[in-house]
Parts: sequence; C-alpha cells; structure tokens
Amino acid sequence: MIILHVKVCNLILKTLNKKNQKVRILLNKQLSKYLGIDFGIKKSGVSISDSNKLISFPLETIETKNLLDYIKQINIDENIEIVVIGKPLRLNNEMHDLEEAIGKFIKLLKIEVSNIKVERVDERFTSKISSSIIINSGLSKKNRRDKSIIDKISASLILESYLIQKNK
Repeated sequence: MIILHVKVCNLILKTLNKKNQKVRILLNKQLSKYLGIDFGIKKSGVSISDSNKLISFPLETIETKNLLDYIKQINIDENIEIVVIGKPLRLNNEMHDLEEAIGKFIKLLKIEVSNIKVERVDERFTSKISSSIIINSGLSKKNRRDKSIIDKISASLILESYLIQKNK
C-alpha cells in the first residue's frame, strides 16, 4: 500500500511542469525517508525512518557486497532523501580501520545514486547498546547470539541519533 502511494505520488511529481518546481520539491521532501547504515566489512545493518522523519525502524542485515544494490532499490520504493552512515570512532577519537572501506563505499554511493545526500554520525557504543536492548527484550539465548539482529538495531540507533540531532 505504501509503495503504491509513493509510486502514485512520484507519477504526480513527474507530471508537474517546471513552473511548479517549488511544489514538486515540497511534495518530494514530504514523501521521502532517511536510511541508516551500520556498515561492516561482511554485513551491514539497515534501518529506515518514517516519512515524518521522527522514528527509526530496524529493517535488515544484508551482505555488504549487496548494499549498494539494496540502497538503489529501496530508493526507488521509498524515496530516500538521506543515508546516515555510522562513523566508527575509537574512545580516543581516532578513526577505526573500517573508515577507509566506508569512505570508498560513500564515494561509490554518491556516483551511483546522486540524488541521495550522505550524512555521518558517531556510532560509538551502538553495538553495546544494541546488545543491551536485545538482552532486555526477552529473546532466547540462541536468538540473542544472532549478530544480524545487533547490526540492524545498531543501524536504527545510528539513524535515531541523527533524527534527534536534526529535530532539536
């Protein structure tokens, strides 16, 4: 239903002529969402905001080699305005070794999906907070060991942190 709504609205946006560009921009921003990414070498967690850009929802954990294609598709389905990617800082504020791979991914993302803006957020402690959330959720020990749950909750925390900063 939501996908159909977005597709209908996108069709309306395409039919508006250039004289109504302000209306088109406003409609497009109202229907857009943000995506959160907890980037990893093998797997990455993904989260998405609501269209009001107030709430973050964990989506999936996917293989990082498929992440760009995933973002391209979800951009078509959900009209993504901003992708928020965690910035892996150490406690002494030095960058983690993962930053080099993230930088390469961001360059590729900006080339492949040029309409999406990329933002960064400090992701320190998101995995520990995610683990705590999972422990307190009542999941069985077997399910709590599933790292994919931690990854998508971490992505949701990264996006939530951005939404809180933006809406202050």
